[in-house]
Amino acid sequence: MTSEKLFVRGTLETLPPDKSISHRAALIAALAKGTSRLENFSGGLDNQTTLNALRALGIACEQTLHSDGRREVVIHAQGLWSFKPSAAPIDCHNSGSTMRMLSGILAAQPFSTTLLGDASLMKRPMRRIAEPLSQMGAKIELSPAHTAPIHIQGSTALRPISYASPIASAQVKSAIIFAALHADGTSEVIEPACSRNHTELMLGLESQTLSDGRYKVYIRGAREIAAQDFVIPADPSAACFIIAFALLARHSDLVLKNICLNPTRTAYLDLLRASGADLRLENVRHFGGERLGDIVISNAALSLPLMLSGQALVANVIDEIPMLAVLSALATERFSLSDAAELRTKESDRIAALVLNLRALGFTCEEYPDGFCVHGRERIPTRPVRIETFGDHRIAMSFHIASYFAATPLELSEQASIAVSFPNFFQILDALTRI
Repeated sequence: MTSEKLFVRGTLETLPPDKSISHRAALIAALAKGTSRLENFSGGLDNQTTLNALRALGIACEQTLHSDGRREVVIHAQGLWSFKPSAAPIDCHNSGSTMRMLSGILAAQPFSTTLLGDASLMKRPMRRIAEPLSQMGAKIELSPAHTAPIHIQGSTALRPISYASPIASAQVKSAIIFAALHADGTSEVIEPACSRNHTELMLGLESQTLSDGRYKVYIRGAREIAAQDFVIPADPSAACFIIAFALLARHSDLVLKNICLNPTRTAYLDLLRASGADLRLENVRHFGGERLGDIVISNAALSLPLMLSGQALVANVIDEIPMLAVLSALATERFSLSDAAELRTKESDRIAALVLNLRALGFTCEEYPDGFCVHGRERIPTRPVRIETFGDHRIAMSFHIASYFAATPLELSEQASIAVSFPNFFQILDALTRI
C-alpha cells in the first residue's frame, strides 16, 4: 500500500515547537517571580489560547514573531498569587491542556473563575481534576455530566494532598502540581504509570518509579518560583506524522532536527523500529532538563503490524495512536489496540473515528470498549471517500497523510482543526513532495 512515486529526502528544521512544553513553559512563567523568556514558542491555536487566558488573568505576555518564523514570548509575573480576576469567563476553545492545567492554578487564587470551551471541549471529562482540587480546598462546580463549564472558587489556604490518580494523565498530574505549589507542605501525586513528565522536569521536582510500577512525584509548596528562560524543542507528536509519511513513501532519506526526545514521548519510535522501520537518533543531547536530538528516517517500510497494549505504553503514545493505526493499516493491513479507553475522551472519540474511517477505506475492523483491531482489507473503494474528522486535528492529519497512499481519493470533512497543533502541516508536506 505504499507509493512507488514519492521520494522523501532532505532535512527539516521547521517542525512545530512542542505543544506540551509550550503550555507548561507559559504557565510556569506566569507562576514565577520576574521575567521569563520562552524561545521557539508554539504558534498553534491551543498554545495561543493559553497565552490569551493568562492575559485575561492579568499576566503580561508579549509575543514576537521573528523573520525566521520563530516565536519568542516574554512573560512578566509577580509570583504564585499575582493573578487577577478575569472580567469574563475564560474561553479555552479546543484546548483541554489549557482548561485542566489552568484549573490547578485558579484553585489557589482568591477569586472565582469560569472556564468554557468549544463544543468538543465542553464534552470532555473534568471530574478527574475537580475531585483532587476539591479535596485540597477549592470549590469546583461542573455540569451535571461532570464536564465544563468549570466554576472555580479558589482558596489561598489549599491543603497538601497525597493523591492516587486512577489514570495516567499528564494534564491531571499537572493540574494537581500547579495547585500544590501554593499549598503549605509536601504533596504527592501517584499515577498507575508515568505519563509525560515535562511539568516535573521543568520545575525540578523529585519523582520515582515505585516497586509496583506506579509513578510518584513530590511537590513542596508555598515556595517562590524563580523566573527562567526556556528554549522549546520540536514536537515529537508532530514528527510522527512526517515519519509515517516517509515510511509509507519508502524512498526516504529524511532528517528531522531538534526533536524533543523525552522518553515519555518517544515510545512510538521503539514500536516503529520493532516493526521494521529504519529509524535512528543522532546528535542526542540534554538541554533544560529535556533530551533532544535528530531523527533520521531511511529507506525502509513497515514490515510488521503495530500491536499496542498495556497502560504504560498506551499512556506514552496516546497522541500518536491515530497516525500509528492508519500507518499500520496501510502498510500491513493489520493493527491492534487495547487498554486505550482514554482515547474515547479526547477531542473526539478517536477509537470510533478511526474505525469509521478505516472501514470507509475498505478495512475490516473490530471495535472494543478500549480499542480495536484491523484484520485485512476486503475492498479498495472505487469512488472518493469522505473522511469524518469530527473536528479533531489528529484524525484530520492522519487521514490527510493516508490520502497520498490510499489508492482512492480522500475528502476530509474539514481541515481547519489542524492549526490547533501543526500550523505549517500542509507547507511541510508540499515541500517534501516537491523534493
